[in-house]
Parts: sequence; C-alpha cells; structure tokens
Amino acid sequence: MRIEILCTGDEILTGKTINTNYAHMAQRLGEAGLEVVWGTTVGDDRASLVSAFQQAAARADAVIVNGGLGPTVDDLSQEVAAEAAGVPLVLHEEWLARMEAFYLRRNRVMPANNRKQAMLPQGCEFIDNPIGTACGFAVSIDKARFYFTPGVPREMKKMLDEQIMPRLLARAGTPGVTRLKRFHSFGIGESRADEMLSDIEAMAPGVKLGFQAHYPQLETKLALRGATTAELDATLAPLEAEVRKRLGNFIVAEDTASLESVVLDRLRSLGGSLAVAESFTGGGIAARLLNVAGAEALFRRGVVSRDAAQLAATVGVAGADFSPALAEQVARALRDQSGASHAVAVLVTLDEGADGMQIGGDINIGLADAGGAVVRQARLLGGRDWVRLGAVEMGLDSLRRRLLGLPVDERLDFERR
Repeated sequence: MRIEILCTGDEILTGKTINTNYAHMAQRLGEAGLEVVWGTTVGDDRASLVSAFQQAAARADAVIVNGGLGPTVDDLSQEVAAEAAGVPLVLHEEWLARMEAFYLRRNRVMPANNRKQAMLPQGCEFIDNPIGTACGFAVSIDKARFYFTPGVPREMKKMLDEQIMPRLLARAGTPGVTRLKRFHSFGIGESRADEMLSDIEAMAPGVKLGFQAHYPQLETKLALRGATTAELDATLAPLEAEVRKRLGNFIVAEDTASLESVVLDRLRSLGGSLAVAESFTGGGIAARLLNVAGAEALFRRGVVSRDAAQLAATVGVAGADFSPALAEQVARALRDQSGASHAVAVLVTLDEGADGMQIGGDINIGLADAGGAVVRQARLLGGRDWVRLGAVEMGLDSLRRRLLGLPVDERLDFERR
C-alpha cells in the first residue's frame, strides 16, 4: 500500500515552523512496516490544496492530511476535502456537543467560529480526537482513502497511534497488532550500539532494530508486527532482556519514561528530596526535573550562577573556580542548607575562544547524600551547546546512577580526557 503524508499550513511551507509532525508520522509508519512514498507540503491556499488532494488521490492508496482543522478562516481541510469528494459539508452534532462541553468544563463560552470544526464532509468516517477540539475524519477521494489529523503534535500522535495506524494496517491486509519497544541511553554512540546489537534481528524473524541519535541521548528501537499481543510479548521478551544486558548501565529509561522521570521516581521510592546547583547550564537540570508532574513535592532548592565565587557564597562556602573540590563542597553545603536528602552540583568551566567544534568544557559534578559525597569529572568537546546539553545530561545521569547504586564514573563514548 502506497501512503502519502500531506502537511498543510503557510507556517510549514515558509519554514517558520519546523515540520516535526511529518518526521514523526513517517517514522512511526515505517516502524509498522507501512510504506510512505510521497511527502507533500501545501500552504493555506484553496486552489493549491484542491490540486494537492487530487494529485495525492491519483497516486496513493492512503493519504494522511495533517493540519487545517482549526476554527480560523485559513483552516480549509474540511472544505477542500468535501469539494474534492464531491459532497457537501454537514454539521456533526455529536462533535459540536463535545466541544461545547469542553469549554463548559473550563467555565468558558465556546467562540462561534469553533462551530466550523464540527462541519464535516457528508458520509465521512468520524475519527475521534480525545484531547482536543479538532475533529478527525476519513473520506474517500477517487480510489484513495484520506485520513485527516490536527496539526497540534500531541493530538496528532495520539490519533495516529490509536486510530489511524490500525485502520491503515487493516486496509493493507497485515496483522493489526504492532509493538515498538524503546530504550533511551546516554553515553554510548550509535556505531558502538549497532555493533553490540548487530545480531538482534537474527534472533527473531520479523523484528526490526533501529536507532535514532538525538544528542545527548540515543534511542534504540525494536519494532515488531504480529497477530496477537501475546505473540508479540513472547517474541520481544528475550530480545528486550538481551538489549538491557548488552547496553547495561547506559540505558537511562524505557518507552515513554525519561531520564528525569526515572530520577524522580527513584527519589520518591526512597522517600527522598533534591537540591541542585548549576553553572553554565542555566538551570537546565532544574527545568528538566520540574517539567515532570509531581516534581514540586521532591524539589527543595535550585541555585544557578555563572560566577564561581557567587555560587559558592550562596551556599556558604568559599571558592573562586569551578574545581572538583568546589563541586563536592557545594553539593555537601547545599544538602545541609536545603534539608534535601540528595544534592547535585554541576559546575562547568568552558574553554575560551570562538564557538566551534574544538571548544570544550571541563565538567565537575558533586553528589551528596546520607552516604557521603562523590565527584564525577569529565571533559566534552563540540561547542557551547554540545557542552551545555552534555553537562545537563551527565548531571542527571550521575544522579540516577548514584540513586540506583551504579558506578558514577563509567566512561562515556564522547568523553575526552
């Protein structure tokens, strides 16, 4: 089955918004064994959209249209779909009631233009959007089946996984159960991970191994399609165990979990709490942690400063440079001051000079808890952003390792001495 992804919107066409929706959809479809053979981007222009729909209908078996389902005048997907299918728009009473209830729960009056979102092509198939007001639907145009999704990423992702992909798999005549197992790792490069796992696919027919590097993490994926969930579980269980064994301590989280959620879950299970001191990272560690629901109950204090003496003085110690010794002292003092069970200090000294791949930074991480204090030292190269992102990740990962009783000083692939 040939699939086309058609993304709409002037902001996408002109490059003002990076089209991450296309990347996500193409990747997820590929992982499920569904072939994407065309990708099209069209602005908010009626004539261009009609032409794009007609061309897609002539060359693809299925088309996923992303965007254009909002309430404003430039949201044209429903109207153009109806025109291309040769049917009128009709009011979907059930969806209108859903939208009105959505606003009522928030003590707001639904704007009149939102009614437009409940106008759908006559005879279309309703596709639910459980977390937004943009109504999804499917309609046939010539011989192709079109599936319409909202441009809001989290809404699109949920609808794609839960509703559209099962329809596509059924239409393609393939088993309708798919599984994607994801391992998130830090400190191991894609090439080495590939070597370490090179025989995984041979261990179970039909399993597809894949990698996606997005510094500072690497995502390792096992994708499989089968007849039943029980069949997938039985096939994947030994492979998952093998990946865990080979990648070992470098795995920081799995599936939808994140490094920061793992850290907080472990702290919560220990009845602990946390304080953080940062330099150069600009509060990046605290921001990552506090973005997780419930983090506020565990986070006691955050200190951010680019000046060593100022940061040290804030916690009541003396120091003029970001040394390993100062990292340990700051972590100890911060723990005592804040009353937290655990404290981490991530202090970075950046090389001087013009930004570039040769610029690096010395990273000193101090960790303090009831068992004492440890220091982790590392050096990263690659420019300011590379060092900053690496320092944030290394600080969180060192804390994870300390909380789990793993070695804190295990060498990273991209670490320099």
